[in-house]
Amino acid sequence: MRREAGAVARAARSACGGPGRERDLVVQSLKAAVAALLAWSVAGVWLGDPMALMAPWAALVLVQATVYGSLRQAAQQWTAICAGTLLASGAQAVTGDTLGALALSLPVLMLLANWPRFGDQGIYAATTAVFTIASGAVSASAVGHRVGQAALGAVVGIAVNALVLPPVHLRDVRENLVALAREAGEVLDRVADGLRDGEWDAARAAEWSRASARLERRREGLRAARGWSRESLRLTSGPLRALHRVPLDVPPESEDGRWGRVTGHVAALTRTLAVAADGDRTPAPPGPAALRTYARLLELLGDACRAEAERLRGAGGGERARESAEPEELRRDLQDSLCDHAAWGAEHTAVLGTLVLQAENLWAEILPAAREPDPSR
Repeated sequence: MRREAGAVARAARSACGGPGRERDLVVQSLKAAVAALLAWSVAGVWLGDPMALMAPWAALVLVQATVYGSLRQAAQQWTAICAGTLLASGAQAVTGDTLGALALSLPVLMLLANWPRFGDQGIYAATTAVFTIASGAVSASAVGHRVGQAALGAVVGIAVNALVLPPVHLRDVRENLVALAREAGEVLDRVADGLRDGEWDAARAAEWSRASARLERRREGLRAARGWSRESLRLTSGPLRALHRVPLDVPPESEDGRWGRVTGHVAALTRTLAVAADGDRTPAPPGPAALRTYARLLELLGDACRAEAERLRGAGGGERARESAEPEELRRDLQDSLCDHAAWGAEHTAVLGTLVLQAENLWAEILPAAREPDPSR
């Protein structure tokens, strides 16, 4: 209970402190409540409909995370409600019995709820059938009232979601991209520390592999956030987005591909180290001097990742991390080490050559300027 209370208190402070995910959740929750109240006022008070339950129900659940999502789910939900109402009314007319009508309609509606076209709204077909049969209102006018109230609630829910601080999910893209760059630097630092200290065994390599797997999950989170951002920009006009005060200058999608490639290179690097640490495998680890040089290169790569994370955190500004002369010296030292390792045998050369290749790939992605040819060479 103390942990839960602490989490609630932190979320409340975050919501009050400034824009963020917690404040977005508060806004969406309040919008859903307002939509339900408006739908009830229109249907139950203004129109005086005795079956006004469907309107606030539909409005409540249709204030979704995006305006496009609200529109799509409104169509799915309204179709499901129509199917449930019509089938339940028909079953009641045929059987003349509540239990018989439920037994006749629910199995069909539950199968229909699993139809992919309904998404997660298919269950409303079955619940609407239960409400329809339990209330005993199965006449043609009752069916029309119920379907009409569902449509009214859908219109109110979509209107509130689209016109009152429309949800625009662009902040999550930047946050995930910054976290991906920062965590890539942390993984490289962790590997560099292990290689420099000589603490490189199968257990340590497995730890690096797990850290690389967490990096891959962060990449999946970035992919999901980018999808949400695209959907949230559909059907929302410029002035309505401006009301939400969310910066629209998110990093371009090319950055997603770039850091996705970095993630892949980090994973390949940790796999190579895990193979070399396995005593049952032929490849052998490089010598201590080469490992210290490689650790220093990874440390510089980690620093570059953090510098890029800070650049990505800004509102589109900031300079890229710059390449210094030290990495070039380290590369030359590693090339010399490759020649020395060749005299020791292919099993030593293979591991060091693979590690050097992954470091070159990482440097080229983290610092695009590194790919530009030097005219003096």
